[in-house]
Amino acid sequence: MSGAGSSTKLGLRQEEYSPLIDSSSKRNSHETPSSPQRTTNGSSVPRRTGRSTSRGFQTSIRSVSRAGTGNGEVLEVHFASVEQKRIKWWKDAAITGLFILSWFLFATILSVYNKWMFSIKYLGFPFPLFVTTLHMIVQWGLAAAVRRLWPARFKPDVNPSKKDYATKAVPTAVATSLDIGLSNLSLKLITLSFYTMCKSSSLIFVLLFAFLLRLEKPSLRLIFVILLITAGVLLMVFTTTSFSLGGLILVLSASFLGGLRWGLTQILLKKRDMGMNNPAATVFWLAPSMAVTLSITSMAVEGWIRVWNDPFWERVGIFKSLFYLISPGFIAFAMVMSEYYIISRAGVVPMSIAGIFKEVSTIVISAWVFGDHLTELNIIGVAITITGIAVYTYHKYTAALHSAVPLDEHGNPLKEEEAEEVLAIVNRSNTLDNEE
Repeated sequence: MSGAGSSTKLGLRQEEYSPLIDSSSKRNSHETPSSPQRTTNGSSVPRRTGRSTSRGFQTSIRSVSRAGTGNGEVLEVHFASVEQKRIKWWKDAAITGLFILSWFLFATILSVYNKWMFSIKYLGFPFPLFVTTLHMIVQWGLAAAVRRLWPARFKPDVNPSKKDYATKAVPTAVATSLDIGLSNLSLKLITLSFYTMCKSSSLIFVLLFAFLLRLEKPSLRLIFVILLITAGVLLMVFTTTSFSLGGLILVLSASFLGGLRWGLTQILLKKRDMGMNNPAATVFWLAPSMAVTLSITSMAVEGWIRVWNDPFWERVGIFKSLFYLISPGFIAFAMVMSEYYIISRAGVVPMSIAGIFKEVSTIVISAWVFGDHLTELNIIGVAITITGIAVYTYHKYTAALHSAVPLDEHGNPLKEEEAEEVLAIVNRSNTLDNEE
């Protein structure tokens, strides 16, 4: 099915092919080789070769019989050739790469801010959960503004029902908040190096939930690549450090929740019927629940009486303090939007691996520019991690070339939702044909 001109029997009503046909293609199907073709009385359309009007690649055309329609109509469904899929993969990779670069940029700025804001060497405001709560409120306000300014693009026509919000959106928000909260809390008990070593396990949990939630197809090759990357990260950041059982439990719990969080987020970004199928809408609906969860966690862990009585306010000044605390919320919003775009385009596993690549880049640049010391074990870990990332990229590339990509009447790939609908019809029809 992955090659050009792949075809299969579709024993369903014509209405179910709406993503493939429009009124003009029905009337003029004999004029455009790449549009869906129909014949009647059970006759078939002979196989032939046509040229897509928009792509310029040779596509082999074969009719697709429609069983069960009663009049023997034949409908052609066209799939992308290997060359078309190769170009599509590189185009998608380039666009996703731009989002990854923007994510790197905003995440780096936010990391520098966190160090400057929370370190006792600089401003020394020791309440990260409280600050993150404020950032969630800012993100909600910015998402609301984006939806207001560009409703056609960022404000879907439907809103999540109370039941969907309570059972799907709130669990995602809670998992996200607890991931952030437990991660920050663990840093009070363990060193940054030990935290990074333990947090590398998040990639395993991301893959686990991707399998459980059917976001990725299980394969031994994918499992091996993820384990290889995880092992490389462990060696990359390995150092002798003090051990804390409490800190270990906290950071592993955060990693577990992080895997669940990203899996649920990817599902929400595909929920057209909930009105959360774009990043701004997802932020708009999740941010309030995340702010509530983080505020409760902050009150329990940090204590808001301590927050308001901290000498920081008097030392820095109220207005400056509020500016320092709130303004990074704009950077956080841009970073989260980039994350959600990466997930919606590529999925949670590629995004997690991109995060690992960011850590590798940071370590290599620090060693090269600033002369940070790396042991032989760390260098081996960097090499293993880079190898694992390269193997994973090749795995995704070959999988894309072997996948089925349905085309519209102009020879362009269908949108993801439409393509999934068409492939589901094809798979059901194949199952029925096999049973017969």
